[in-house]
Amino acid sequence: MNDTADPEYAERLERLGGASWKRILDVQRPYRWNLRRLDLGRTLDVGCGVGRNLRTLSVESIGVDHNRECVAAARARGLTAYTTDEFAAVSPGAFDSILIAHVLEHLSESDADNLLRSYLSLLKSGGKVVMITPQEAGFRSDSTHVRFVDFSGMRALADRMALVLLRQYSFPLPRFVGKVFPHNEFVTVCRSRS
Repeated sequence: MNDTADPEYAERLERLGGASWKRILDVQRPYRWNLRRLDLGRTLDVGCGVGRNLRTLSVESIGVDHNRECVAAARARGLTAYTTDEFAAVSPGAFDSILIAHVLEHLSESDADNLLRSYLSLLKSGGKVVMITPQEAGFRSDSTHVRFVDFSGMRALADRMALVLLRQYSFPLPRFVGKVFPHNEFVTVCRSRS
């Protein structure tokens, strides 16, 4: 499997996220906390997958994904999600934030630019754009990853989109841990120009 639009990819996400030990230990708690502290308001979750992050965002948030099975799984959880084909144009400035988590590493640089650019008009003036990508061990853990996107890659994307860089940090552990811990992430927070 090497296409995130395949039904097998949605099955993999469901299987990985549904492991009983993960629910018992509540391994997603720090990641939920991280999203909540960013105070994103109404968010467009681009590449929402099965809705893991969408569940944490404000209730008026919307997810969009190109994988039909992922969108169906998100909807089964009571979340508002659409395929890219179904996503109807909403008025410009309809969202306080855009979240693009664990998506950029699946795309070439030009495809990542085109994807983010296609949604930026939906962001309020001064709204936030949050980009999250896996560090080295996480990057190696998925055969659908095509490009390693670190802080400099996200900074370059922000520059190309004329976004103002606010903050970059490693989460949940210090940066060096990402070489061995597959769940360490690069987080970049930007805002659109007012």
